[in-house]
Amino acid sequence: MAVHDFKSQRLYVENSLEQGKAFDALREQANYLLNVLRMKDGDSILVFNGKDGELRAKVEEKGRKKCNLVPVEQIRPQPIPPRLVYCFAPLKQARLDYMVQKAVEMGVGVLQPVITQFTQAREVKAKRLHSNAVEAAEQCGILTLPEIREPLSIREMVTQLDDKTYLVFCDEAQTNQNAISLLEAKRDETMALLIGPEGGFSDEERELLAQRSNVIKLGLGPRILRADTAAVAALAMLQAHAGDWYGGE
Repeated sequence: MAVHDFKSQRLYVENSLEQGKAFDALREQANYLLNVLRMKDGDSILVFNGKDGELRAKVEEKGRKKCNLVPVEQIRPQPIPPRLVYCFAPLKQARLDYMVQKAVEMGVGVLQPVITQFTQAREVKAKRLHSNAVEAAEQCGILTLPEIREPLSIREMVTQLDDKTYLVFCDEAQTNQNAISLLEAKRDETMALLIGPEGGFSDEERELLAQRSNVIKLGLGPRILRADTAAVAALAMLQAHAGDWYGGE
């Protein structure tokens, strides 16, 4: 595993990144660099945009409230985007913020909100999901931001999910007698992980999921977990047994 520079500050930008090609920092970013971090002309920061890898850039002051960023050298190339699709029933805002940040840290490639029968928070703010994804990426050295998709009903999600994708369905009734070996056998396959709401899935939804081909039921131990805790536990199990933690990409 590559050793990353965790001492330098990192900043997500939407500009294309090319060595020697300066660009204006956004107003709020310039304020953060100049007045919060107290950076001066010639100081450096790591920048990334989710497409061009990570580059070290120098700050060029243009007054107290403005600055340019000039990419100087590439530190890391852009990695292959993660294939893991994370399907989740939206939660109330503070816990949703936490869950999205942890999902990004754990290496998901797609954030897919799923509206189920017992979903309580049905409004999903894509801009806020993006902001939380950016925050997690900046703090944890991640270079690829997940794709954020529009919410789907659980039936739409099951219908639209690629037939070749294995859907890992977190089921509190599952004992994991076969789940781990099934995950390990499908290490090279594209996976989608489904976490339901705190009220669980309805009987109709369970039947719908069971009818889909390529479904793996995954239990999360003897205790009932809150949905945001379940997300972290399930992502850890999936990445360890069928993801990129050991011998993956």
